[in-house]
Amino acid sequence: MHTPDANAAAMIDVAIVGAGPCGLAVAIAAQRAGLRAVVFDRGAIVNGLLSYPTYMTFFSTAERIAIGGVPFIVATEKPSRRDALAYYRGVATHFGLDVRQYETIERLARRDDGAWIVYSTTQGGEARESFARSVVVATGYFGRPNRLGVPGEDLPHVRHGYIDGHIAWDHDVVIVGGANSAVDAALDMYRAGARVTMVHFGEALDANVKPWVRPEIEARIREGQISAIFGARVTAIESDGITVERAGETTRVLASQVYTMIGYLPETGLLQQAGVPIDPLTGIPEHDADTMATPVQGIYLAGVIASGLQANRIFIENGRDHGDQIVAHLQSLSQGT
Repeated sequence: MHTPDANAAAMIDVAIVGAGPCGLAVAIAAQRAGLRAVVFDRGAIVNGLLSYPTYMTFFSTAERIAIGGVPFIVATEKPSRRDALAYYRGVATHFGLDVRQYETIERLARRDDGAWIVYSTTQGGEARESFARSVVVATGYFGRPNRLGVPGEDLPHVRHGYIDGHIAWDHDVVIVGGANSAVDAALDMYRAGARVTMVHFGEALDANVKPWVRPEIEARIREGQISAIFGARVTAIESDGITVERAGETTRVLASQVYTMIGYLPETGLLQQAGVPIDPLTGIPEHDADTMATPVQGIYLAGVIASGLQANRIFIENGRDHGDQIVAHLQSLSQGT
């Protein structure tokens, strides 16, 4: 993998915002078509996967999240987070993809000739400009966590996400949420020696909790090893605990660490700035599902960003095909068909 000078004036055929699996798949499809593709990411390659729990196992089999026709071989049925990180690094190296890590796209502007100016900033604060005939937004779903909107949410012991249970040893921990991410966090922290309380607005755990995990979390709750308060909402967070309201009654729960595991919002700011309409009800950016083209000429979508507020509609296993759709459309435009 190489990183040429981002200030070079040479035209990029496809600028890709987001170096997740779907963004990398777009770059591979473009490269195979003889197009120059550059991938930008404000973090590391497949940065979204870094926010997954350290010992997480994927829903999908390795075959279903492989990209570029490169086999994803693991010893178990389903790959781990570590397996995936190594695989995608290897794929980017194999294809020699131009991935510009830690370079944030600040805005896009149209040139008189119809190409796009891509304004970016490096981790060191250097402002750069690149020029692209088309831009693919593949920014994923893990940059804008949903917020509770309660006092104390910005205190330093409140985290919007979870990586490893080790830091919770011998702590009183509150996890807000009742879906897979909250369940995984609760179990891992419990195993690491934390005193865990789950708070969820639903009357039970979410129906989509992984079937191989549900029996264990239900057993831990039933046996009192993990506390759970259902049908409840957090109304305030303090330095040493939270206030919970349930059925009109207020309860205080001790907590030296609070994790809000209540989902994310799609990052549509760049699309809106470029003039792409966003459906106010679904959050879906307007686009053609066959070509992934938006109404703004030269702007495309790839991956989960196309699913709006329903992140469970698009995963790596179906978003990885967006690159082929985009490149086929670009080729048809160049051929005048």
